[in-house]
Amino acid sequence: QVQLVESGGGVVQAGGSLRLSCVASTNVFNLYDLAWYRQTPGKQRESVATISVSGTQSYIDSVKDRFTIYRDNDKRTVYLHMNNLKPEDTAIYFCNQPPYIPASWEWGKGTQVIVSS
Repeated sequence: QVQLVESGGGVVQAGGSLRLSCVASTNVFNLYDLAWYRQTPGKQRESVATISVSGTQSYIDSVKDRFTIYRDNDKRTVYLHMNNLKPEDTAIYFCNQPPYIPASWEWGKGTQVIVSS
């Protein structure tokens, strides 16, 4: 089973930036599409950004032009660079395969992002 370890979260003021990282324990990392998700208490986990094997990126409207997803296959790592953070970005962030993949990997613990106003 693939293990996922997210890191890079923290507390930041509105308008600030963070870079999240997620390392996956698979030797065929380069064969998978990947995604970043976030979850707040009482709400379902939502996918905010995806990146395909070929590097094609997609974003939900609320983070478009602020967040950038990218990957380093040699390091088995997917990143989420977040700029101009807003209080509504406060959540626990997770990585995994995208929602259109029927069987996701086991979820990691995520990394907490808190954006203060």
